[in-house]
Amino acid sequence: GKMTALVGHSGSGKSTILNLIPRFYNILNGDIKIDNQSIYNSKIFSLRKNISLVSQDTTLFDDTIKKNIAYANLDASDEEIIKAAKLSYSEEFINNLPNKYDTIIGENGVRLSGGEKQRISIARAMIKKSSIILLDEATSSLDSQTEEKIQDAINILTKNKTTIVIAHRLTTILNSNKIYVVDDGLIIASGNHEELLKN
Repeated sequence: GKMTALVGHSGSGKSTILNLIPRFYNILNGDIKIDNQSIYNSKIFSLRKNISLVSQDTTLFDDTIKKNIAYANLDASDEEIIKAAKLSYSEEFINNLPNKYDTIIGENGVRLSGGEKQRISIARAMIKKSSIILLDEATSSLDSQTEEKIQDAINILTKNKTTIVIAHRLTTILNSNKIYVVDDGLIIASGNHEELLKN
């Protein structure tokens, strides 16, 4: 139920750590445990069912907005889809689209901006209702207004969820219960923001 942030220079290994959790890569030694159970003792399907990944590389399909949001939970009702769109601040740009929720967004969402894609990704994670959120919150391409909305949406998404975030924003770092500083594949420091400032 807490938020843990990974910080460090580009190429330090933060994304690799994040990608080990849903088993996009397998480890060579050691172990990764959730609730004291090795992730290697459960089926990949059941592991990934309990994890939502929100990143700047959201895979979108050449289909409607509605189906792209519902992709994370194919049993989701229209009400749930609309609620997730509202909470993720997606609804404001959806309502400006020619066919609203039924607008086809093009291959990999070519008709959407980076910030809009990220909000769809957050809506998708909201509708999945998984207990673990992995967040790679790259915001380099976002203007400050969009960034603020995405930050608000992320705060709603991660409330009381176990969250591991590659943090780029100071607000995320300040909000984290624990921060790990990664350098060249190693954890060189950890603690909360105040402890790290002291050290």
